[in-house]
Amino acid sequence: VASSMNNLAEVHRVLGQFEEARPLYQRAIKMAEETMGQENTMVAAALNNLAELERVQGNYSVAEPLYRQSIQLREKILGTEHPDLAQALNNLALLYAAQNQFQDAEPLYERAVNIYKTAYGEQHVLVAATLSNLAEMYRSKDEYAKAEPLFDKALAIYEKLLGPEHPNVATARNNLALLYAQANKPREAEKNFLAALAIQEKVFGRDSAAIGTTLTNLATFYQERGRYADAEQHWRRALAIAEKVYGPRDARLAAPLDSLADIYRKMGRDQEAAAMAERSRQLAASR
Repeated sequence: VASSMNNLAEVHRVLGQFEEARPLYQRAIKMAEETMGQENTMVAAALNNLAELERVQGNYSVAEPLYRQSIQLREKILGTEHPDLAQALNNLALLYAAQNQFQDAEPLYERAVNIYKTAYGEQHVLVAATLSNLAEMYRSKDEYAKAEPLFDKALAIYEKLLGPEHPNVATARNNLALLYAQANKPREAEKNFLAALAIQEKVFGRDSAAIGTTLTNLATFYQERGRYADAEQHWRRALAIAEKVYGPRDARLAAPLDSLADIYRKMGRDQEAAAMAERSRQLAASR
């Protein structure tokens, strides 16, 4: 029963229904402790999942001790080289990285990667995912020389295991593009943004919300480099998709509207700039 409760909570969490998920996780933990004792894998799993719920909502002080409890249980029950332990270590590292506690996050990522490699070998999607997380941490610290080979390795693993047109490959290319953009390598950045966008368009369709992040990243890339015609084209697409998916009065329209207003001002198209700025203002006033 505790397992079913945990699984139901997971469904609510994935759907973003956090208030519904939280009490279910708590009940799963209590039921597992009552029926199987405090030291069992079901309790550890539910603690980790509840911690994930709190982390994604930014409740870091609540999430951290839950992760630590889960790690302690998994180490005691499963040993120090079990993949379930690596999962909890990676998640705690994500929490620390989100708070810029990089000195705490780095050894956890590295330990998780080594556990996954020992359990599954070098070529595994969990190795790639954790390498990407470690690389992202380095990117956020502007340590590009450390980040690039890790992103490259993750991309190579995904391409080998999943094929060159898998969404995970698109995400990896988007991450590389962001790195190259920050490292002032515009040619490599544009190439990877466009490759990522092409994969996502093929998999999800040209009007899908799933392409939104890459589309806006590419638009921002062009905008920051003064390539306003290219930026306008991609922000226009992002705006059209957001209107179609979320409706004409959703707050997620603000970013493309504000960016288009800025682009039009710099291009001397003041009337269009004013129209976009006014739409953005009306959205803000209606919240």
